[in-house]
Amino acid sequence: MTQISVLADAIGARVEIVNAAAGDDAARAAAVTGIDLRAQGIRPGDVFAALPGARIHGASFAGTALERGAVAVLTDEAGRDLVAEATSDPVAVLVHPEPRAALGAASATVYGHPSRSMQVIGITGTSGKTTTSYLVEAGLVAAGRVVGLVGTVETRIEGIRVPSTLTTPEAPQLHALFAVMRERGVDTVVMEVSSHALALGRVDATEFAVGGFTNLSQDHLDFHKDLDDYFGAKARLFAEDSPVRAHRAVVCTDDAWGRRMAEVASAGRDDATAVRTVTTRADRATGDAGGAGAVAADWTVTDEVPDETGVQQFTLTGPDGIARRATVGLPGRYNVTNAALAVALCAEVGADIDATIRGIADVAVPGRVERVERGQDFLAVVDYAHKPAALEAVIGTLRAATEGRIAVVVGAGGDRDRTKRPIMGEVAARAADLVVVTDDNPRTENPAAIRAAVLDGAHSVPPAERGEILEIGDRAAAIDAAVAWARPGDVVLVAGKGHETGQEIEGVKHPFDDREVLGAALDKYRTAGPDGRHPPAAGGSHHGGKA
Repeated sequence: MTQISVLADAIGARVEIVNAAAGDDAARAAAVTGIDLRAQGIRPGDVFAALPGARIHGASFAGTALERGAVAVLTDEAGRDLVAEATSDPVAVLVHPEPRAALGAASATVYGHPSRSMQVIGITGTSGKTTTSYLVEAGLVAAGRVVGLVGTVETRIEGIRVPSTLTTPEAPQLHALFAVMRERGVDTVVMEVSSHALALGRVDATEFAVGGFTNLSQDHLDFHKDLDDYFGAKARLFAEDSPVRAHRAVVCTDDAWGRRMAEVASAGRDDATAVRTVTTRADRATGDAGGAGAVAADWTVTDEVPDETGVQQFTLTGPDGIARRATVGLPGRYNVTNAALAVALCAEVGADIDATIRGIADVAVPGRVERVERGQDFLAVVDYAHKPAALEAVIGTLRAATEGRIAVVVGAGGDRDRTKRPIMGEVAARAADLVVVTDDNPRTENPAAIRAAVLDGAHSVPPAERGEILEIGDRAAAIDAAVAWARPGDVVLVAGKGHETGQEIEGVKHPFDDREVLGAALDKYRTAGPDGRHPPAAGGSHHGGKA
């Protein structure tokens, strides 16, 4: 436990006792047992972090927090006045000019800096964070580590699942989670670190033993002004002047963004300020990795051999010069790249390399190129691809694995980066034989307007070069249509939502799992047989396409 006065000193805040009689300083010595941003989440002994918001100040809810047992409030000058109005009782207020900036340090202090007691691996990048995290977790477990996982799909402590809603939790929840992991004997944590988390300070005061970088492509431009700003947010995990700079870095240099990040990570005024930076690269004959600008790497992938089921074998040569044969049970060359990064990350925290390679061989990742099998005579897959580069990569992977046709069910999320919507449509139309444009998570936007933007991109592809295009707003009906269209040997890809189990419409999250809905469609049409399948245009708008 931490005293309020000690916490104030740690974050550079001053303590004011509002509504106190002269000389009444008893509140300064109160013990703090937790911290929370949510007034409704406060428990006795907690500090309520009341941050200024765009529309309402968090201190407006101070009354609720105090009723629930908050012993102090962390806020700014404006929040202090609101706290004084919320109660007539003496209250300790930690006044800080930028309370959000202090939240990470406050949270770490309250919970005893738990990340210092474990090796924390942070993984950032546009695509591949989740897959790489799962691979790292498996590799570490195989090497005898006690592991915690923090990510988009779930949080796990020694393999026990804890649901998560954010890729990276807010600082109070994150440091509380670290404390629980420490209590349960976790020695290594692997976590996804989003650009939002880095930009908004959610990971502040986290001690990162190693930072990993996968890649960068267009996403989140509703939050970041451009790709350079997006890159800059990711670079906070590696930059010399960043308070959350990892002690070591592992960077995939398959593209120019990765090579740039490796330069950021290795920068330092001298040997004392530079960090150890390790690079990975796939040595391929085509693509940016093997083309102009390619550089030597510490870990190199060669001799990739996929089989008909999607399992891939490859040779991974490390800094020790030893070439080791490795296997990853996930299709797609990008998953070989993810696997190489995972092994390198494990090696940087001292895990045995051979054990790590054995551990990654059979990893399955929810909602990432996840097969749905109901005895059908074609391949049906769900994938989280919700950005152009990821969609292009997964369609390319499936195209390489089949001689049949490919149907893609795709949409775009509301209240998010609008500029990528037509690009999603263009990518799908160029790469697939059937594109069914549908709703993803419209959130508060008009679903038809989102679909129109995706369709604009699809129709920008010349008719002779694009697939057939359908518009079916109802996502379940769209999946039905794609399944009905499929013939033996074809592929149906349902993209965008992956592991998600809800669809958000007008602020309400309705139960919806692409895997379950796709499975139900497969059951229906397997039972009905080919003659029972309806034409793909039924229930939607037909937009033509190549023969």
